[in-house]
Amino acid sequence: MKKKRFEYKYLPEFVYGGTDGAITTLAVVSGVIGAGLSSSIVLILGFVNLFADGFSMAVSNYLSTNSRNDLNEKKYRRKDNPIKTAIVTFVSFFVIGFIPLFSFVIAAITNYNQVIANQFIYSSFLTIIALGIVGWFKGEVLGKSKIKSSIQTIVIGGIAAIIAFSAGFFIKNLIG
Repeated sequence: MKKKRFEYKYLPEFVYGGTDGAITTLAVVSGVIGAGLSSSIVLILGFVNLFADGFSMAVSNYLSTNSRNDLNEKKYRRKDNPIKTAIVTFVSFFVIGFIPLFSFVIAAITNYNQVIANQFIYSSFLTIIALGIVGWFKGEVLGKSKIKSSIQTIVIGGIAAIIAFSAGFFIKNLIG
């Protein structure tokens, strides 16, 4: 039983980082596409998001874990390693958050001039799969419905993408 607890100790950081990484990156991609901008802008803003938001989340996790440890110290509870929780959050955010950019990166590397709408479709599809896997894993580990957990994670990501696409489209038409 102790081994199982160790294996799942950083699940909250994995789920939080991975879900937010995929959702925010897909939102950036969606907003750029909605604004009718180029795939190079998708890559620039997408990678800026991965590094800056991933770092911000990791630092926030570090500070939050330190605060929780300080509170727990007064109540004689166990402490979490803030560096490890921050690293798990950042790595999960970056790796899973990279998935919405994958089709754009492949197109840029191979100089394949496919229609940007196709890249967006591939990006959305890959992100749905990634969010589904994160949700499935969360459901499996927590002993909850894997399907419900996957669907919930996918729907949240989809709503964020629709909001970002609409905002990009609206702002483009407002200023352009």
